Amino acid sequence: MDEAIFFDTMRQGLWVALVISLPILAVALVTGLTIGLFQALTSIQEMTLTFVPKLAAILVVFWMSMGFMTQSIVSFFHDRIIPLIVGV
Repeated sequence: MDEAIFFDTMRQGLWVALVISLPILAVALVTGLTIGLFQALTSIQEMTLTFVPKLAAILVVFWMSMGFMTQSIVSFFHDRIIPLIVGV
């Protein structure tokens, strides 16, 4: 395998990983900032107040974007990895 093919495949794989993880990370960031702002304004320092809503938001977004994530990974494997394995 040529080094250029290897690095190009690695670059595309990292890009797919970034695109797949972006919705979950964005929701975790927004939820964490919102809860942090709420805690700072009300002086409530409960540990479960940050954990439970963030976990719930992440689970909802994961469930909603599961089809997109699966389609992205499958298309990456079909378009890039399987032809490299077969040697086309």
